[in-house]
Amino acid sequence: MKRVIVEYAKLTKDILDMLIEKYPDGYDYEDIISFKNAKGETVKAVEVKTEDTCYLVKISNRLENAMEEYAEDEEFFDDNDDFDVNDDESK
Repeated sequence: MKRVIVEYAKLTKDILDMLIEKYPDGYDYEDIISFKNAKGETVKAVEVKTEDTCYLVKISNRLENAMEEYAEDEEFFDDNDDFDVNDDESK
């Protein structure tokens, strides 16, 4: 299974949909995974999976806000310039 670390700016609609589906009320402390990246820095993320890929989505205040906004208004993703809109990356 491929593992992909995803930062806020690289979120796709598909990944955001999976996050909302898995964490409809937001994620809790026990949902957070901590690991060291190649630079030795501690990274905190939440995990969502497809059949062939495990996405580790880095946690940030912006991620929490995006999940809340997107859950209420699906147009949020299309109207937001923060995202690198390229859904092909998630496939």
